[in-house]
Amino acid sequence: MTSLILIRHGETDWNLQGRFQGQIDVPLNATGLAQAQRLAQRLAEEPVDVMLCSDLLRTQQTAAPLAARLGLTPQLQPLWREQHFGVLEGLDVPAIRAQYPDLWAQWTRHESGFALPGGAESNQAFHARVMQALQDLLARHAGQRVVVVTHGGVLDMLWRTVRQLPLDGPRTCDIPNTGINRLRWDGGRLHIEHWADAAHLSGLPTQPGTSQAAKGR
Repeated sequence: MTSLILIRHGETDWNLQGRFQGQIDVPLNATGLAQAQRLAQRLAEEPVDVMLCSDLLRTQQTAAPLAARLGLTPQLQPLWREQHFGVLEGLDVPAIRAQYPDLWAQWTRHESGFALPGGAESNQAFHARVMQALQDLLARHAGQRVVVVTHGGVLDMLWRTVRQLPLDGPRTCDIPNTGINRLRWDGGRLHIEHWADAAHLSGLPTQPGTSQAAKGR
């Protein structure tokens, strides 16, 4: 059995602003850095063999305190990056509605084959990349306990896969910043043991609501 602990990065200012981050390198804000420290305290005694991390700054900053506690060096892997959103990256919803009303209308239909202009990935292409990242992990680290620090979109793709949900449609699961998601691979199937565990964040500021379409991007 391979045990996986999958973690979304800590909070950024763009999360608060409802901006599409995608693959732009956005740093953690003060709350995100505090979340990363809480995460490290929470998992400090966890038996972990290897740590993987998206190569984007916000995941590296999230992984750093935990890696120091565990005595591990995160392996940076671009396959674990967030989905690419093309021309929407860096924009919030009001700006998108003003600049790209037709694209916004298409986006909010949540059709899995639709790819925004500007080098974006459709949900189908993104899902294929996430599955490749997972298969590479399982091939290289079979039987180990692995931490992966990644992004909300990646976690959504894994949730849909385990729950056998379509790639069309909006996200249906909670994915809090630095939430802990425990999964296992038993050699034939991926299973969710616990999802969106954020007990370590008690007392920290919470992110205000953003639109469902921009949430977690």
